[in-house]
Parts: sequence; structure tokens; C-alpha cells
Amino acid sequence: MSEWTDGLEGVVAARTVLSEVDGEAGRLLIRGYSLDDLAGRRSFEQVTAILWAGFFDDLPGDIATVLGRARREVFSEIVALDAPLAAHGPIEAMRALTARLSDGDDLATALRLVAAPAVFTAAALRVRAGAAPIAPDPALGHAADILRMIRGVPASPAEARALDAYLVTVIDHGLNASTFAARVVASTRAGLTSAVLAGLSALKGPLHGGAPGPVIEMLDGVGAPGNARAWLEAAVDRGDRLMGFGHRVYRVRDPRADALKAVTRELADAAGSSLGRLALAEAVEAAALAILAERKPGRSLATNVELYTALLLEALAFPPSAFTCVFAMGRVAGWIAHAREQVAGGRLIRPQSVYVGPRLAA
Repeated sequence: MSEWTDGLEGVVAARTVLSEVDGEAGRLLIRGYSLDDLAGRRSFEQVTAILWAGFFDDLPGDIATVLGRARREVFSEIVALDAPLAAHGPIEAMRALTARLSDGDDLATALRLVAAPAVFTAAALRVRAGAAPIAPDPALGHAADILRMIRGVPASPAEARALDAYLVTVIDHGLNASTFAARVVASTRAGLTSAVLAGLSALKGPLHGGAPGPVIEMLDGVGAPGNARAWLEAAVDRGDRLMGFGHRVYRVRDPRADALKAVTRELADAAGSSLGRLALAEAVEAAALAILAERKPGRSLATNVELYTALLLEALAFPPSAFTCVFAMGRVAGWIAHAREQVAGGRLIRPQSVYVGPRLAA
């Protein structure tokens, strides 16, 4: 039997053509493209087509049109969204509505699953606020339609570009917890909907997709750039984790943090708004990195994707309760690609365990 490894650290569980996370160099590669080549340069729909190439025989080169139709199709499931379901929170409501979709493995199912987090999250937020859900507009790009369905008014081009860049930035990231969960379920041949639901359930956890929300609480607590050092030192003294710093894989700065910081600055510049919140985040970042280097020397605790994710999504007027849902809007395309890859060439995932309980009496 192989040696036991806590958390499967260092264990290779899949061969993939989809993405590579180089933790030492701080680089994310997606099907041969660096993140810098994709975020802000290619649309979410285009990058989804790149990820899905070879996994669906009938995949069109540009899936924007068919994804627009899929948003309209899944909107029919909104009939099941009532106030009690919406009251559970956006991620729970979105997951429950997604579970109503058929569990196929074809392109139509995949497109509906990509459409689902966008349509269902927007509807859940509106119902929770006492407003009626807004039907999708298939003619719009995915990011622009998400913002329109939530707000009820068209988003600015800069806002749509910012959200689109975010969705691309988080679309895939190696064999993370939610992607591994999706591949495990896919290996049983359960269907794409089952695999996506597994991914959603893993993403919900506070150590994975649920992490960006507390960043807003940290920024609110700090309040002003001049308070950053004292506030963060007090948090470290209490043993609190500084949200937005440190990553299981990256030993240097998370490249997604740089991409999202640039997008956030571009959005603020386009809106002509104050960069005060961004200046606060930068002050928190500088102070946190200095404190962590002093208090935890030898540990790699650089900025991760959470810090500027929270700042960007807040600027786009998403409530923190929906941050994980927005993460899922991008990552679902990656889960589907991994699920198809697992079915195409992988075996049933069935690791072993080491029994450490009591033995039978002699």
C-alpha cells in the first residue's frame, strides 16, 4: 500500500490537458494559454469553447449564441423558486434549482449547466429582495446578461468586461477541491448535472469558494489605510486567519490576484469613481504581507485570488452572500471539461484508506 498523505498532498490523481497550476513560478496555464493571454482578451464564451474543444463533437466555435438560448431554457425552472427557498441563501437556492435539470452528458446539458448559476443566482437575489425575476436576453453576452438580470437595467460596457474577465480568471484551476469532487462523481458515470452539483457543494465551503466574503468584513473592519497595520496585527495576535493571503499550491503571488487587481482598477477608472476602496485593499495587502513575513518567516503567504475577487465583486454590486455563486458562474465550465475528460479516459476513482481504529479482540 502507498504511504498515507494527509489531504492527498503531492498525490497525482489525474492526467489532464486542461490547466496547470505552477505554484513555484506563480503561473496558471489553461490549454496552452497563460492567464494573461485570456483574462480581458478573450470572452468567457470563447475560453469555454477552448476548454471544451475535443470533448463535444457538436461544439460550435463560438458558443455565445447557444449559451444565450440555454439561459432562456433554464429560466423555466424559476417556477420552483419561492420565498422560503430564496431565504436559504443564494448558493442553496441556486444549487436546488440546478438539481432540477436533467442529468445528461451531451452539449445541451453542458450549456444549461453553465447557464444555471447565472440565471438562478440572479433570480434568487431578486426574489429575496422582494422583486420579480428577470428573464434572460439571449442576444447579450453572458456577463452582460448576468448583470442585467440582477439589476433590471443594462450594465455598462466596462462593468460587463470586468465581470467577463473575472469569469475567465476563475474558469479552471487544476485539481482543486471542487474540481476533484466533480471528477469523482463523473468517474461513476452519474452525469454532468451530478458532477456539477458535487462541485457546487465543495465550492460552498469556507476554505474554498466561500472564502472571498470575509475579505469584505476585514476591509470594513480596517476602515481606512492608516488603520491597516494595527488592525491586522491585532487579528494575528488573536490567531485569526488573514483572508486573502496564502494558498495551498502557490509559493509566490497568485497570478489571478494580479489579473483581478488590474480589472478592478480599469473598472474604477472607467466609472470615474474614487479609488479609495482599492487604496484600502492595497494598504491592507502591504501591511498583511509585511506582518506575515515577520510573524511567520519561512512560510509562503502571498496574496491570493480572494482579496481582489471581493473588491471587484463588491464594485459590481454583488452582495457577499452571492460571491460563491459568481465564482461558480465561471468555474462550472471547468468542472464540465474535467468531467468529460474523466469519462473519456479515466477509471472509477477509488482511493484506499488506512484503518486506524480498534482491532478485534484476540
